[in-house]
Amino acid sequence: MNVQVLLLAKTPVPGRVKTRLCPPWTPEQAASLAAAAIADTADVLSATPAVARTLVVDGDLAAPHGWGRVPQRGAGLGARLAAAYADTARPGIATILVGMDTPQLRVAHLVAAAGRLASADAVLGPAEDGGWWLLGLRDPAAAEVLADVPMSAADTGERTLEALRARGLAVSTTATLRDVDTAPDAFAAARAAPGGRFARALLVAEGAR
Repeated sequence: MNVQVLLLAKTPVPGRVKTRLCPPWTPEQAASLAAAAIADTADVLSATPAVARTLVVDGDLAAPHGWGRVPQRGAGLGARLAAAYADTARPGIATILVGMDTPQLRVAHLVAAAGRLASADAVLGPAEDGGWWLLGLRDPAAAEVLADVPMSAADTGERTLEALRARGLAVSTTATLRDVDTAPDAFAAARAAPGGRFARALLVAEGAR
């Protein structure tokens, strides 16, 4: 199946990203960790077979070479997610979106998710905190349901699944991953991907404490 991939990200400005990592780290260190997470995720998306790759960004962060770039728009995360799918939609092309919170992501995760779209209308990647880290849609227009789903809540994943099914979609699920929101999350992600930029940035942050 033809698939495009989107990376939803916020420019890593100290005090505006990964604020729940402070403490134990400073806003500057948290921003460095965010930048590393974005870079690791972009590397994985660049290595994943796709017809297009787009950075959907809040702020002035540049897209990787060869990628498209669109700004985030909308009030609230749900609206921004819906707009991300709408602003990048391509006729006959499925869309898979991931965020910047899973630097332990692997190409195999994305390939598996894309494979599920061969028989399902949507694929959802649950997060351990009750949210989700990936949403793939055969028809990106279905993302409009996200505008009405409360985000960053313990039941966001469940409510997203309900909203997609209420639209009449057949929804499959894929691997559950852990978002990096807190220090324990960060250490877990680094252990899962010890050779990545994120793991190296974490070592630097720890060494500076």
